[in-house]
Amino acid sequence: MNNNRNNDYNGKNDYYLTNHNTPYTLYPEPKIIEEKPKKKKKFIGMIKFTAAAVAFGIIASATMQGYNYFTRPKNVDLMQNESGSDLLQINQENTEDTADIIPINNIEDAVISDVSDVVEKVMPSIVAINSSATISSYDFFGRRFVEPVKGSGSGIIVGQNASQLLIVTNNHVIEGAEKVEIIFGDETVANAKVKGSDARTDLAVLTVDLDDLSEETVSYIKVASLGDSNAVKAGEMAIAIGNALGYGQSVTVGYISAINREIEIEGIKMTLIQTDAAINPGNSGGALISTSGKIIGINSIKFASAQVEGMGYAIPISDALPMINKLINREKIDESEQGFLGIALANNVTEIWAQEFNMPMGVYIKELVKNSPAEEAGLQVGQIIVKLDGQVVETTDDLRNILTFTREGQTVEVVVKARDANGQYVNKVYEVTLAKKSLFN
Repeated sequence: MNNNRNNDYNGKNDYYLTNHNTPYTLYPEPKIIEEKPKKKKKFIGMIKFTAAAVAFGIIASATMQGYNYFTRPKNVDLMQNESGSDLLQINQENTEDTADIIPINNIEDAVISDVSDVVEKVMPSIVAINSSATISSYDFFGRRFVEPVKGSGSGIIVGQNASQLLIVTNNHVIEGAEKVEIIFGDETVANAKVKGSDARTDLAVLTVDLDDLSEETVSYIKVASLGDSNAVKAGEMAIAIGNALGYGQSVTVGYISAINREIEIEGIKMTLIQTDAAINPGNSGGALISTSGKIIGINSIKFASAQVEGMGYAIPISDALPMINKLINREKIDESEQGFLGIALANNVTEIWAQEFNMPMGVYIKELVKNSPAEEAGLQVGQIIVKLDGQVVETTDDLRNILTFTREGQTVEVVVKARDANGQYVNKVYEVTLAKKSLFN
């Protein structure tokens, strides 16, 4: 485990990483009639009054229904399950361990004015994450020392299939961890496995076996209701929930300071939501929530600055969903079974180099392994890999990370930038069937 990675433990850097609108009518003062009406007429009058009241109720109800129909936004799907709780559609057509997370607007779209109501609604969907690993170091005499280290973060329950809970968090929260524990809102602790992770988007998906949870915990926890971060506006109130400093779940409140804020860290650019809701070490992977109780972002301390206060960042949930679905449907392959591409030497074309030499960002091929799948497919020295298997490649780490989820014999699409006869970079696409690593050792 690299001692210089972005993760830090023990709080150092967050391992982290009903209005009445009906007009009133003034009626003239009734005249006093001394003659008493007959009982029969009085009885008929009561029947008429009752009928009029019923008719008024029917008309008023129909009017309100019509108002709701014609004023409700067209993109709101009114969906509700039997218990009236939020729905999250999960596609399980392939296997019981496959699930596509799809946000669905539901009937509970009214804004909740009391923050405590929002927190009560969302808290069963938020979990704390504790992770542990070991760091090796050497002294002056070459003696090796192993130091146990611990980290903390947060996560959001985004799905459930027949056998597992699916939890999303930041990649830097679990990167390099040897053991990951989930602490639910009822203080139940369970072990988790990493189903998939992606360093470039800083996202990871964890699973917890339902068999490891009691019936009480299963009935307590709840799949989060995901919102549309593309509809978020600066100035809206936002609520952050997470395992701040590893002390357990805490709540902070603020506003959306900015949207589409471009942040660069470790050579990777991301477009994030900026908020002044306090996001502290341990909040990473937790939820940024709208006042309607919908998840609009995944908090990340990784993009915070120690020199600036009141500037927290969150990954927009609408941007994160495509990668979350990819991670849900893939698992790390054992190294002995991983596919081999055949890039012997490569350099990262960073933004600085790209501007200096008018080159696209990506991985510059310096040398190919002889007779490797890459060479046989037609890739050449001097080309720049920009995509592999449908995923953006900006660094050699991206390349390695994507290949850890591929198998020998799998055919992947490699997109490169190559110079044409005029010296301009153009796209070229290659289909490469990956080989077995051991054949080239």
